[in-house]
Amino acid sequence: MTVPDTHHGNGNAPTRPKRILLVSLPRTASNLLLKVLNIPAQPNVTTNEKGGYFFYPAFVDVARSGYTEMPSEEWTATQKEEVRAIYQSCFDSLDKCAVEANEAGKTIFMKEHASWLFCPASFQKMVTGVHDEEFFNAFRVKMPENFGPSTYSLSNETIFSDEYLRSWQMVFIIRHPALAWPSYWRAMLKFSQEGIIDNAGLQRTTRTSMAMRWSRVLYDWYMEQGNGVVPPPILDAYDLINNRDAVVTFCTKIGLDPNALQFEWDAQQNDQNWASDKAKAKAGNDVEGGHIRAANIMLSTLTHSSGVVKNKTPENVDIDAELVKWKAEFGDEIAKSIETSVAESMPDYEYLKARRLLA
Repeated sequence: MTVPDTHHGNGNAPTRPKRILLVSLPRTASNLLLKVLNIPAQPNVTTNEKGGYFFYPAFVDVARSGYTEMPSEEWTATQKEEVRAIYQSCFDSLDKCAVEANEAGKTIFMKEHASWLFCPASFQKMVTGVHDEEFFNAFRVKMPENFGPSTYSLSNETIFSDEYLRSWQMVFIIRHPALAWPSYWRAMLKFSQEGIIDNAGLQRTTRTSMAMRWSRVLYDWYMEQGNGVVPPPILDAYDLINNRDAVVTFCTKIGLDPNALQFEWDAQQNDQNWASDKAKAKAGNDVEGGHIRAANIMLSTLTHSSGVVKNKTPENVDIDAELVKWKAEFGDEIAKSIETSVAESMPDYEYLKARRLLA
């Protein structure tokens, strides 16, 4: 299999990449972006039934295990291998889909939340500031042989080799943390009520998921990949909702057809596949049932919509005013957690926002 170089070009006439990776974070309007991009109607483009999310099972299993809370020296060899095997299984599913798309001569499009692609060792690094390369290597998955020897630059904290990451064109969607993080808490509290996640797991997922760091680390890694690198397109959720020209520019730059874009749709046809009413009716208390119930929670607004809802993302966000609302809605403890996460994420958000696409 030949993997094309998607990083070089003049920026004005992009060639169609064979692999597009949409890097998102929870509650950044990424599902809305998929709906607007209208991937099923894009010529010669394929994805899976979820539009990506290959690493969701790893995220859930690692969050439930509690392993990410343990210092590196407390991990046993068995625990490391258990977690690595989960990531390997997710990776194998992704690569199989990518290979099949390539053999069919199609572009593969996938969406993943940034933190799901990072080694558990990176969560430790976020807390301690220490980069333990041996600990990182314990979780990195086996790459396909056709990619040659695997190398890992210091800035690559993911489970993938540099060579494999370079085979994907990364594109990003971001959203103001003061809007994304309280929305994430609302969803996680519903998860807890549904029995999808317990309170300990809820605390762990919010700690690792509510950080704009993950997207910035991937963006910076991408920009380090040699002379002539074209900055990966970044779309802010505000522009997705309020600036159609920016969406058209985004679509064109990543090699998709802007004629397939949709900004309105029939709410009666909002079958999200894995989150459809039919699937929901079959959802029990097993693992797959939990995944389906989780999807219905995360997609509830979109599922009942008939187009882009403009009141979801205001132009100006007053964090102090929002904090008052968080205290009223969640109580002081959760509001304080949101406030801390927002403060920690703002420098990374502003950094990425300054590099976003405009019309």
